[in-house]
Amino acid sequence: MTDMAQAPYKVVRSTRASKIGSVIGLVLFIVLVSFPTWGDRATIRLLVEIFYILALAQMWNLLAGYGGLVSVGQQAFVGFGGYMLFVLTINFGVGAVWAVPVAGVLGALVSLPVAFLVFRLRGHYFAIGTWVVAEVFLLGFAQIKAFGGGSGMSLPISVIKSISGSRAGRDSAIYWTALFVAVATIAIVYFLLRSRHGLALTAIRDSEEASNSLGVDNFRAKLLVYIFAAFGTAAIGALIFLTKIRISPSAAFDINWTTTVIFIVVIGGIGTIEGPILGTIIYFLLREPLSDFGTWYLILLGSTAIVVMLKAPQGIWGIITQRFDLRFFPVQRRLRLKKDD
Repeated sequence: MTDMAQAPYKVVRSTRASKIGSVIGLVLFIVLVSFPTWGDRATIRLLVEIFYILALAQMWNLLAGYGGLVSVGQQAFVGFGGYMLFVLTINFGVGAVWAVPVAGVLGALVSLPVAFLVFRLRGHYFAIGTWVVAEVFLLGFAQIKAFGGGSGMSLPISVIKSISGSRAGRDSAIYWTALFVAVATIAIVYFLLRSRHGLALTAIRDSEEASNSLGVDNFRAKLLVYIFAAFGTAAIGALIFLTKIRISPSAAFDINWTTTVIFIVVIGGIGTIEGPILGTIIYFLLREPLSDFGTWYLILLGSTAIVVMLKAPQGIWGIITQRFDLRFFPVQRRLRLKKDD
């Protein structure tokens, strides 16, 4: 038998593009970290929104693109995380920034009973079931008078001032928190997909029947992904309403949170890490100049999504990958000839 060390090939994951991308990503990260020291307040607020929308898209992509769990009710955890931010800061005195990950943990705990309910459903029934759960959350929180009922509530001035002494300091603290959440989301998803659990998720995405026959525990793998996505989504929800300062049931559990990330993932490329990043860029490039056109803006977004789904079901990044074999976040193992090094 030929010794593996003497074989003319080796198993690799990284590519030349991923190495170049790592350098570019590091430089971009340094620039973004320093941005509050020289950037204007309006751009800082826009970047915060870009960061949390990107993080939401990565969570939904992990759930649907790898776990095969097409949920249209993730706004349930966005809203739950947002309300937990208010509960933790007002009722328990937790610092506003520290309340973000704690809200994520609470979201993960709540996702357990929800998962055992919606996992009884399959396909489009699962999607509708998650939407129903989100509506139940909306109606439930709207009945709680301590949370302001249907009109909602605002963060007290004392909580806002506790983030930092000045407005510029608060903006910077929230900006760095949002940047950390976005980077951490991408990094965790990347290393998760490179692990054995990620290999199981890839097998489930390709064929549930085949993965089950190979010994993959489909239910356990999907449950872990659902819980992790709930954790991330709830933490992001807390961050969103930390930036908005005010929360109400209609805003917290708005289905637009989910439809926006579905649009981003579909046009960018589902089942890839790069897809949601590209989709987020395209979404904001379309939104910023066209949002003043009212319904025409929504029609354009819908038309763009339809054209992409018809012409490129794998998304724009899927086309780029097929044509140029470009991967900035390679998670698959590939055989490579040693002489090519």
